[in-house]
Amino acid sequence: MFSITITHDSPVPPYEQLRMGIIAQVQSGELTAGTKIPTVRALAADLGLAPNTVARAYRELEADGVVETRGRQGSFIASSGDPTKDAAGRAATDYVNAIRRLGLDNETALRYVSSALES
Repeated sequence: MFSITITHDSPVPPYEQLRMGIIAQVQSGELTAGTKIPTVRALAADLGLAPNTVARAYRELEADGVVETRGRQGSFIASSGDPTKDAAGRAATDYVNAIRRLGLDNETALRYVSSALES
């Protein structure tokens, strides 16, 4: 999911690199509305960052309307304002989650989607 690389010797602060990376993935469609994002601690550990750095990026993303926090449920990519895109994004996320639970690879998952679209 998060294929973000943080360059520690960059003049751009790590929280900003993370914020911009998440926004880029939302804009490209890699992260869709309703996608659950990792906890602050989990992402900090994955990226080798301090939890406060990730928390700052998440706060700024929430202020920008990119991320929404749902209490104990966690943080999610926020709705884009277009209910069609939101519903499609949630359906796609649910499908990917189901495919992952079944242990299927991306190629097989895409074949199922292509077949369904052709019917």
